[in-house]
Amino acid sequence: MKYEFTQDDLNEIENLKAKYPDVKAATLPALWVAQNRFGHVDGDVQKLVASTLDLPDAHVHGVANFYTQYYKEEKGKFVLDVCTCLSCQLCGGYDILEHAEKKLGIKKGETTDDGLFTLNEVECLGACGYAPMLQVTNDKYVNNLTPEKVDKLIDDLKSGKTPDYEQIEMPLRKVK
Repeated sequence: MKYEFTQDDLNEIENLKAKYPDVKAATLPALWVAQNRFGHVDGDVQKLVASTLDLPDAHVHGVANFYTQYYKEEKGKFVLDVCTCLSCQLCGGYDILEHAEKKLGIKKGETTDDGLFTLNEVECLGACGYAPMLQVTNDKYVNNLTPEKVDKLIDDLKSGKTPDYEQIEMPLRKVK
């Protein structure tokens, strides 16, 4: 498949380049433009970004491969990153992952046949106080998960409803 940016993408990338004294600094945001357009930044997309920024392929490849948020292969429309670090483990993170596998009929690292969901096991997403939790496609966190909450999330995503941002109050420490 041949990848091409739209004129709007190219305009956005030009605006990004104008923000930085060195074009290399535009690599990260240009990769986001690409991932938003194509759903991933595989080798061919990385080469497109490199040529658009007039940078070496190796530079863009190195940046894309350093950051796990850039998908190096095609993923489902919704990527469910289930945290299984220690805090989430202790609160049932592996139970949530196994429940999602059963609900979706896939194993971690796989994509559903309809291309809607990719399920990943990930390390800490930084919401340990709200464990177990997951992140939907590098965007919204879904916290304090239960099997029922996972079922509702998946059903909502299938019907086109994305989760709302959850505002969770942080406990305040009283100073004596």
